[in-house]
Amino acid sequence: MSVPATTSNSTAAADAVAKAQDTKKKQAEKSTTLNYDNFLRLLLTQMKNQDPTAPMKSTEYMGQLASFSQVEQSVNTNNKLDSLLKSTSLTQAQGLVGRTITSADNSVTGQVTSVQVTDTGVVAHLNNGKDIPYGPGLTIS
Repeated sequence: MSVPATTSNSTAAADAVAKAQDTKKKQAEKSTTLNYDNFLRLLLTQMKNQDPTAPMKSTEYMGQLASFSQVEQSVNTNNKLDSLLKSTSLTQAQGLVGRTITSADNSVTGQVTSVQVTDTGVVAHLNNGKDIPYGPGLTIS
């Protein structure tokens, strides 16, 4: 996703990234192999089919519910952290547009015309047609 130098296009690009993240999040939620409703169905089926001579204790059920709840909260927390990291990357990327950067080894230099936020990080596209990954050692002026 490229973010151009103009403010209105930057806002449009940020909106597009946000929509893409929302779509990806909804798809991830749909593809979850075991959601809370499925877990409750499984638990009820387990209760119905348990051995009547050795029934499961209520504390074991509560332990299973608590464990599932903790896993579900961890997944939700990870999704929110991913979203926060992407937002931070986009903010950093927008700050590079229009500035001159030089690679760590001083072999590539140029003015940033646009940036691309990928899963691996930010890539700056320069006015000379070259690309520089954003990372340690860059000189920004």
